[in-house]
Amino acid sequence: MLEYPHIHSKTMFNLDERYHSYLSGDKKLRIDGVEEKVKAYGYTDNGKEIDGYYLTTENYQLKYNMDGLFLSMKALREVAQPVA
Repeated sequence: MLEYPHIHSKTMFNLDERYHSYLSGDKKLRIDGVEEKVKAYGYTDNGKEIDGYYLTTENYQLKYNMDGLFLSMKALREVAQPVA
């Protein structure tokens, strides 16, 4: 566990420990019965403090709070923004 008292009042867990093997290995998430390869992960914030984290798979972006509870899932086609 990592501690960042100047960023977040709770002890943070290490995303690399939890998800790096999904990036570099054969591990996949199962979403609605379909295996999805994890492409990226990182923390989210509310502008003042870290409030959760995200996982990006081949087709979805999943969001979780700092307790690891699932918040939302969006298809990447809904998340993508046009390039100027």
